[in-house]
Amino acid sequence: MRGLASGWSIRQIAFGLGRAPSTVSREIRRNGGSQGYRANRADQRAWDRALRPKACRLACHGPLRWRVAQKLAQQWSPEQIAGWLKRQYPTDPNMQLSHETIYRSLFVQTRGVLKKELMAHLRTKRQLRQAKGGVTKSGLGQIVDTVSIRERPAEAQDRAVPGHWEGDLLCGSNHSYMVTLVERASRFAMLIKVPSSNTATVVAALTKYIRKLPTQLRRSLTWDRGKEMAAHKAFTVATDVQVYFCDPRSPWQRGSNENTNGLLRQYFPKGTDLSQFSQGYLNKIALRLNQRPRKTLGFESPADKLNSVLQ
Repeated sequence: MRGLASGWSIRQIAFGLGRAPSTVSREIRRNGGSQGYRANRADQRAWDRALRPKACRLACHGPLRWRVAQKLAQQWSPEQIAGWLKRQYPTDPNMQLSHETIYRSLFVQTRGVLKKELMAHLRTKRQLRQAKGGVTKSGLGQIVDTVSIRERPAEAQDRAVPGHWEGDLLCGSNHSYMVTLVERASRFAMLIKVPSSNTATVVAALTKYIRKLPTQLRRSLTWDRGKEMAAHKAFTVATDVQVYFCDPRSPWQRGSNENTNGLLRQYFPKGTDLSQFSQGYLNKIALRLNQRPRKTLGFESPADKLNSVLQ
C-alpha cells in the first residue's frame, strides 16, 4: 500500500518485498486495484479466503447442482458433465465446474451435496479411482488370408473420413455373445446380438447390419484375430467392406473399440449372461452411449459428430 502511495511500479514493489511481479499484480487486482488497495482490508480478506471448510460450489448454486444431478442420473461421467457445461454455458462461469468437484461432492458424503444414490450411476462401482491396467490373452489361432492392419488406408488411420469401423465379439457367461462395432471418426457405436460365436453366425449378423448403412459408411472393418471372423472373405464379398486384422496380442490397435467395450461393462458386468437381453435393449444402450458427450470429440456426442461429418 505504501509503495502504491509513493508511486512505485509493480516491479519495484515486488523487488522490495522479495516477491514475483505477477504475485504483486494479482494481489493488487483482487483487492481494489492500485487506486483502492488497502492493506488492512486485503489482510482480512486473505484470512477469510483461507478459512476451512469452504462452502462447496454445488451446495451454493442450485441450478448448477440440478444440472449435475440430472446428467449423473443419465449415467454421464463427471468429466463428461464438466466438459458439456463448458460448451453449454461458455460465457457463464457460475454454471461451470471441474469434474473433481463433482467427484468430491459424491465421495465426501459429509458435504451432503449430491445424494449418495447418484453414485450408483457412475460407470464403475469403486469408491476410489484406480490406475487402469490389464493383460491380453494368448493367440487365438490362425485365420487364412488375413490382411494386416498395416495395409489399412491412411484415411482410416487418421480418422479423416467416416466409414472405417472397429469390431469385436464380447463374451458373457453361459456361452452368450454380442458384437460391438465402433466407427473410428465419430466413435459411433452399434451393438449386435448373436446367438453363438460360430463364424457363419457372426458374419451373417455383421453382414445384415453393415448392408443397412449408407454407402459412405461402408469402407473398412478392423478386427482382432478371433476365430469368429474366419469367414471374413465371405463378409467382404457380401458387403464390399475389406477386413483388416490386428497384430497378435495387440488389442490396443483397436483402441476405440476397446474403450467402448470398457464403457459397456457399466451395463454388462463381467460374468453377465448376454442372452437375456433383446436386440431392442442393446439398441437402447447404444443410443445412450452415442448421445453422451465424449472428451476425445471436444465433448461433442458421437451421434452429433457422425451427423456433422455426413453433411
